[in-house]
Amino acid sequence: MIEPVLAYINEPFLTFGNGQQAIDPRDGLLLFGPFDHMKVRGIKNVGIIGPKELRKKMINYLNKIHSPIINSDTNIARPNFPGLETIFGISVNFENIIEVEVKKEDIENYLKYTDSHQRVHNWVNLYVNPLIKYTENEEMPADVWFVVIPEDIFRFGRPNSRIQKAEDNIDIGLKKQDRNTSQLDMFFQEEKDILREAYEFEVNFHNQLKAKILHSKIVTQIIRESKIAYEDILSPKQIEEERKFDTAKAWNISNTLYYKLGGLPWKLGEVREGVCYLGLVYKKTEADSKNKNACCAAQMFLDSGDGMVFRGNVGPWWNPKTGEFHLSKEDAYEIVSQSIEAYHSRFGNYPNEIFIHAKTFFDDTEWEGFEEAVNGKSKIIGIRIRQDNTFKLYRQGQYCVPRGTMLQYNDQRAFLWTKGFIPRFKTQIGLETPNPIDVSITRGYAEIDVVCKDILSLTKLNYNACIYGDGVPVTLKFADSIGEILTAGKEIKTGVLPFKHYI
Repeated sequence: MIEPVLAYINEPFLTFGNGQQAIDPRDGLLLFGPFDHMKVRGIKNVGIIGPKELRKKMINYLNKIHSPIINSDTNIARPNFPGLETIFGISVNFENIIEVEVKKEDIENYLKYTDSHQRVHNWVNLYVNPLIKYTENEEMPADVWFVVIPEDIFRFGRPNSRIQKAEDNIDIGLKKQDRNTSQLDMFFQEEKDILREAYEFEVNFHNQLKAKILHSKIVTQIIRESKIAYEDILSPKQIEEERKFDTAKAWNISNTLYYKLGGLPWKLGEVREGVCYLGLVYKKTEADSKNKNACCAAQMFLDSGDGMVFRGNVGPWWNPKTGEFHLSKEDAYEIVSQSIEAYHSRFGNYPNEIFIHAKTFFDDTEWEGFEEAVNGKSKIIGIRIRQDNTFKLYRQGQYCVPRGTMLQYNDQRAFLWTKGFIPRFKTQIGLETPNPIDVSITRGYAEIDVVCKDILSLTKLNYNACIYGDGVPVTLKFADSIGEILTAGKEIKTGVLPFKHYI
């Protein structure tokens, strides 16, 4: 034990075009352009799938973000957006936008389905089937597909969603005892088999769609109608409030588009070469608390900031008594081995250090598997990261403690504030007193201040948004959603894919 040490970690720098650095992604992109600005340039072909009216709204929005968008208030945390081509050096080929129709009446028809599995499964297939068909028979490939959905799909395409009772509701589905039965039906076998397929998938439009197209390697961005055409949906008061976020949405959508086109908007500024980070992903395959089966995957993030996802095996990794996931030695070996071999394939050598981030401790059995996988190749360190709401730190003055505050209370443990007062904005994001994350070095050896500095840097690698920083590192930010996509259906087919296919 040591006396508690309070320290401050300076905001990590990011590297942009021509090696220039800044702490805010929007400052860096505005002043210097994206990191690999010579790699992804020029006119790009995009596809849009959805009802005719929504496709038109998406095209109008893409036109809109090619021009400057000015913030409606003076909030420095939401800077003006200069335009897609100005910032990223890319533009949409409006002369050849690939459009695929999803009939509005089909969406409305399935909206009447009372069985949520049937409703969502059919909605997803309205988009997935033509996407796959076009990809397999493409004449003109689309670099990225915008999947535009009406608000009804967003509202009623999620877990636990229920439609209102109405006379024209359609009760199509199977009772629980008939969903997994192997008993043959004399008259309606084919019809029931079609219905049973819906129960093999999670009731979540986003996750189910991503899962069904993984094997086709189709890059998509799902867009809600209310995010690009809220004037047609919201009340005047709501419109006034939503307009404050026009620039933020433009930054986010444009940055995500650039990343999914294959570009890297920025990379870590103070790169420790030869270091990679693995975020372990676990997701139970069934809601039953007694069922121990779970899927494991790993997100690998390189020192450049880009990432890949490796799927492990399904097995009895869940312990209902402890509430923790732990792998067998063999599966622990396999998933880390996959990761470092992919690193070697890309760079021609193994990483010097591998930091494994997880929300739980590592047990002896799985750690032996990890160590065997890296034996003679790399140094491995296990880090447990969890959000903590039992401890708060206050200071005198108007604002809370600054982001980057670290309270070390053990040689291997510290509280780290990834939210808080931001000097760049002269304010804090949010009104509440922020909670820290609890960082523990549970296996191997590393300096706790170096670990915390890395974690703070990893909060700035969310390419699905263009923001100052997240509350958790990217190694854990998308862990739950990736796990949900990999388990959104039975026998999801996928290989090693870049991170962009999951977000």
